[in-house]
Amino acid sequence: MSETPISQQGIESPCVRICVVHPEARICTGCLRTPEEIGNWLRMSPDERRAVMAELPDRAGLLKRRRGGRRGKIERNGG
Repeated sequence: MSETPISQQGIESPCVRICVVHPEARICTGCLRTPEEIGNWLRMSPDERRAVMAELPDRAGLLKRRRGGRRGKIERNGG
């Protein structure tokens, strides 16, 4: 991730304050956590948080790039 993770109340977090959940992958496009992981983050043990953080780099591939919206559709369909 290019952003620097933040620390809340002394707890390390991968949050980069880009909080948008991808509708298909169901992960945050900023930190790559699931909504459940985000909601439970402060209740997780340090070991649980480290385990999630270790998985995050592999999740980036789950996000599909936007294909250009309406304009991209018109271009793809030759219209």
